[in-house]
Amino acid sequence: MSPQPFFSFVRPLAVVAFGGNALLPPDGDGTQAEQQRLAEEAARWLLPVINRGYELIIVHGNGPQVGNILIQVEEAAGKIPPQTLDVCVAQTQGSMGFLLETAMTNVLRPAGFEKEIVTIVTTVVVDAADPAFGKPTKPIGPFFDRERAGALAKSRGWTVVEDAGRGWRKVVASPKPKAIRNTEIVAWLVNRGKIVIAGGGGGIPVVIDDAGTMRGVEAVIDKDYVASLLAANLSADLFVVLTGVPQVCRDWGKPTQQALASLTAAEARALYDAGQFPKGSMGPKIDAALKFVEAGGREVLITDAPSLSAALDGRSGTYVRNA
Repeated sequence: MSPQPFFSFVRPLAVVAFGGNALLPPDGDGTQAEQQRLAEEAARWLLPVINRGYELIIVHGNGPQVGNILIQVEEAAGKIPPQTLDVCVAQTQGSMGFLLETAMTNVLRPAGFEKEIVTIVTTVVVDAADPAFGKPTKPIGPFFDRERAGALAKSRGWTVVEDAGRGWRKVVASPKPKAIRNTEIVAWLVNRGKIVIAGGGGGIPVVIDDAGTMRGVEAVIDKDYVASLLAANLSADLFVVLTGVPQVCRDWGKPTQQALASLTAAEARALYDAGQFPKGSMGPKIDAALKFVEAGGREVLITDAPSLSAALDGRSGTYVRNA
């Protein structure tokens, strides 16, 4: 993690991370009206956090949303120049921020909160020498047949792989975040009572060379790692990771499955190192939680959206703490 700056806040701060599927589920119709309705559902999930006196920062995923933009890019490639992934991530930050700003405004006002919501188009610095760039693994965008995928790989310099028998897809690197730009602006807004939406989709990945020149790169940064870094840099009181289950479990899916209400950082690290949390599901969330508490963070809550209110009261969810 980058060095932790010091920020002092008038009220306790919570950073909440949730996935892009919350607004665009795989079984939904994908319309703008549906996404607006789901954004208002998300706003209602977050009310218990605000009701408990926290200032709030929201970090959202964008997997399905950026995938849709890339499909649009491919379909229009014969008419307009294709856009790169970093620009597509920026687009989702703006569009999803708009949906969430509208939803939060419409939900908070009847609940008695007159708070402004601000979306920050967030760039996140990654290391050009990150080993992830040498081995792209993150599938994105549409599926192609072998011939089309090969032609795109040759003409655009893509890396493509066959994806689970469904076709061929572009894969990009998933580097770790080094630094989140404009963190001090986020802190300034939070201290003035604003709800801030930042780091959308894991942020727009950029690299900065020795001369200080910044450029975007085609990569995907895990939004939970960005949320963890942002929470640590701002000394947040609570980092909430919303996922698909109410509690973290040991021996998931086995007869010995056991829900875990609380873990110390040492306990969570031991279970993580033992392979208890798969890389494709709970693993990155536990790792992000550990990065936060090991950087001095107070506590992380991992739960699903329906259980959030109960979890904030200690009746559900999994807490990860230093001790």
